[in-house]
Formats: sequence, C-alpha cells, structure tokens
Amino acid sequence: MVAVTDVAFVRYSAPDLDRMEAFLLDFGLLTAARSPDALYMRGYGSAPFIHVTERGPEASLGMGFFAASAADLEELAKIQGRTIEANTEPGGGIRVRLTDPAGFQVDVIHGFEALASVPHRSPIRGNTAFQPNRQGETVRVSLGPAHVERLGHLVLRCPDFAASLAFYTDVLGFKHSDRLYDGLPDNTVAVFLHCGLGERWTDHHTLAVTRSRDGRAGFGHSAFEVTDLDDLVQGGAYLETRGRTHSWGVGRHIQGSQVFDYWRDPFRNQVEHWTDGDLVNDSTPVSEAQMGPNELYQWGPDVPADFFEPGPSIKAGR
Repeated sequence: MVAVTDVAFVRYSAPDLDRMEAFLLDFGLLTAARSPDALYMRGYGSAPFIHVTERGPEASLGMGFFAASAADLEELAKIQGRTIEANTEPGGGIRVRLTDPAGFQVDVIHGFEALASVPHRSPIRGNTAFQPNRQGETVRVSLGPAHVERLGHLVLRCPDFAASLAFYTDVLGFKHSDRLYDGLPDNTVAVFLHCGLGERWTDHHTLAVTRSRDGRAGFGHSAFEVTDLDDLVQGGAYLETRGRTHSWGVGRHIQGSQVFDYWRDPFRNQVEHWTDGDLVNDSTPVSEAQMGPNELYQWGPDVPADFFEPGPSIKAGR
C-alpha cells in the first residue's frame, strides 16, 4: 500500500490576494512566489511553499502530500487510473492529482526541490525545577510575527464521513491515532490520522477527518508549527496589535497535546499556531473518547461559541 509521508501544502481561494498576503505575513509566513492569479507562501523551513491562495471566490480547494518515492507515485497512479504529470508550481517535481469523496483536490508529489531554511532564532532552552538547561543566559524575545516552521496538519469537514475516511486510509495509507464519538461509541464524528510509516515516529495527526455539521465540505482549520511556546505567544500578541481576528487560545489540546492558538484570516478560514505536539508510530495504541465541550483541551479558555462556525466550503464545480 502507498503511504504518504507528510502534508506538503494547503490550498485556498480568495478574491483579494493582497489582503491574504498581508495577513499571512503577520501570521508568520513568508512570500515565496506570486502571480496575478496565485499567491504562494512558505515557512522558515525548507519547503518551497506550504500555503497557496488562488484568486477566486472564498473557498477551500485542496491540499498536497508527499510520496515516499517515484515508485510509490507510479503505483498510486496505476491503482487510481491517473497519469503522472509535471508539477508546474514552485518546487517542481512530479505529481498525481486526485479528488477525494468530499471534493477536495489532492496532489501527491515527489521530487519537490528543497530550499535553504531561513535563519532565525533557535528554540529557547527552558529551565525547570528538575533540569536547568539554560545557565548564564537570559531570555529576550521581540514583538513581531511568529516564525512558522512548517504546515503540520489539516482538519477536514466531510459530508460523507465514511467515504472520506476510507479514501485517506485505503488510498493514502493513513492510520488511526484517536477517535471521537458522539453519544453511542459507534457514532464516530472525528478521527485523527497519522502517516502510516511503520515504526518511524511521526506527528500524532497530519490529518483529521470530521463529520460535517452543516452538510458542506471544507477545511475545519489548517495548523502551522512555530518555533516554540514564546514564539506562539508573542506571535499572538503581535497579531492583536495588527487588529487580526482571534478565535481560541492559548491552550493545550488533548488529542495530540499541542499548545494551540487559533485565528481567522480575512476570508473566515481558521488557522492555528501550534507547538509541542505528540509523536506516534503504527504501534501506538489508538485512543477513543466521548465528544464534548471539554474533550478538545486540557487547559485554556472555554471553547468560544463560534469556534465551530464553518469557513468557506469547497468551490462548486472544482
């Protein structure tokens, strides 16, 4: 079975690329490339881009994942009856383009050309009551955008929950990490998925498939890893000075354990800063829990009433 190795990028559309770019720069991304019809943003890591906005109506469009090898890409193309094509976006390489049951465009890519990482400060070494890691050094952080290292995960809202879950597990090789149910245990409403890489450690979830609350498909949110806790908090303080729309945080999740802070971009898409998440492999036991108001976080402010308000849906006819 083909198993993708990580998420590569998220794809949206919006009517105003200038407004999107200004927000994403405040959020901690960097401009990678731009044309009249598309905006590509990168992080401080080596990926050529991790966020793309196409000019058009507000909409969720799709995502990209990395294939482990050209052979895996060839196998995927054969099984799905698709052809391998040149990737014409930044980073090059080759891709197979699929459409999932919810209508998301899914690009599986191999041969992306890595860039040099952008220099910035290293994670702060914390002192604890049990281990003094920082001796003779002070901590000084400046107010400014967070430093987004990479895209970490995506949450999907899927009308046909079972079909979407089967696509990502059976076609792209994802494995279950955690499951949430509502009411009876057989009423699954969300599954957190990690890349199926055997005994290799990977993020607790690269994807979460959730049952759509309104019958429409779209992103729940996209989540971007920042340098460390100080980067997350001061980055949020900077976004406040810029008048950006806060959604929820700061807190610590249960599923994945990430410290989180959620924001809304100018087009209602929910985006997350996160740090300090769990790592799992295929031997890690799968957990399950009852969905409820306190199941999403261990500490932090109460979940706001509009947190689950959906952002833009999938573009019709795409």
